Amino acid sequence: MSASPIILERHHNTLYLIVALTMVFMTLVLATQPLFLRNVLNIGRENAGFVNANIQVITEILDLALVGYLGYLSDRFGRIPIIMWGFLVAGITALLAPLSGWLGVVLGIDALAIFYLARIMMSLGTAAVWPQLSTLTGDYTTKKSRPGMLAKVGFMMAFGATLVYAVLMQLPKYVGVEVVMLIPAIVALLGAWLVRQFLVETATKLESGSFPLKRVTEMVKTRKELRLSFLAAFTSRNDMVLIGLFLMTWFIYFGDLVPGVDHNQAAARAGFVIGFIGLVVLLSIPLWGWFIRRHGRVEAVILGLLLSGLGFLGFSLIINPMTWWSLLPALFVGLGQAGCLLAPQILALDNAEPEIRGSIMGAFNTAGCIGIIFFLQIGGFLFDYMSPTAPLMFTGMANLLIMVYGLGVKNWRAQDKKTDDPILDYEP
Repeated sequence: MSASPIILERHHNTLYLIVALTMVFMTLVLATQPLFLRNVLNIGRENAGFVNANIQVITEILDLALVGYLGYLSDRFGRIPIIMWGFLVAGITALLAPLSGWLGVVLGIDALAIFYLARIMMSLGTAAVWPQLSTLTGDYTTKKSRPGMLAKVGFMMAFGATLVYAVLMQLPKYVGVEVVMLIPAIVALLGAWLVRQFLVETATKLESGSFPLKRVTEMVKTRKELRLSFLAAFTSRNDMVLIGLFLMTWFIYFGDLVPGVDHNQAAARAGFVIGFIGLVVLLSIPLWGWFIRRHGRVEAVILGLLLSGLGFLGFSLIINPMTWWSLLPALFVGLGQAGCLLAPQILALDNAEPEIRGSIMGAFNTAGCIGIIFFLQIGGFLFDYMSPTAPLMFTGMANLLIMVYGLGVKNWRAQDKKTDDPILDYEP
């Protein structure tokens, strides 16, 4: 058996860049969706919550069917090929979305159906990319080095999201939303090239010809920390999706009530608030890396869920989202989201056997997909029939509920005198 390649600093730096590009792709696709549906496909306010949420729910259902199996395939055949092909699929189909209105006229097909198809294919592509990048980060680290590297990965995630809302989402008012929607295609194709040229495999290949469901299930049953990481993924992975979708939609349709504010200007204002959240995440990531090393993974999950939950509940007190008061709950959401980006992943990676790390992270991301479907489906209904802030309030309550479970895990660990040491780890 050949020795694993030596991981150099350039491999880490390439991984950080690819993480940022992936976040630019995923965030920009989501951020432009409400504006494109309103301005180009003319979706009215009465259906906005349902259509926006429904598109995301459909993509997440398909991701749910795929992401766990892709984790197993990455254990069998490696992370690099799956990431590269995911980027290629996402990049090629990203070209369809801004052309859906024109294609609908030419082909005599409903433009919304074409947009649905494009979004589904883009989502399937990113389902092959994002989970494997998290797993690859685990491959490139040990328990000791993992918080530091995950903090840097989280920083680049926040940087990519912040770049979208602070810069790229200001462009539609100058060049139009269709032009901005071409950027994800370029980003994804660049990502495929970088993965192929500059990343290396280190993981031990799994010999089993089927998904190790029994091993994964047994680990989840016996490791309280792993269960907490899965529950945190369920309730918190959807946080930025909800912010990007429902907050953006709220601003755009609230713009109809404000004299002198058109939809592009409303989207730019929403982009400012969401960009502020991204900036808070960006600046607080290093502090979370320190907190995790100093106080522990479980404690970081608890604090992240608390701050995020309070922030989401705070949005329910906002009447006019275009006032500066929106930045106060946004601050709490950003602080909490930074912790929820790092701590659950580190907790899951620490408790995963290296041979089935991809399968464990596939299950972890499956829990996140289920959470997104759950919160988006209910959130779309709440947005249309209750209020624009109802989806955010619902998510805040869920975060606080999982936080209570985290406190229970912390107490159980103290009573049992257990630590969150991994079952097995190795030096890459």
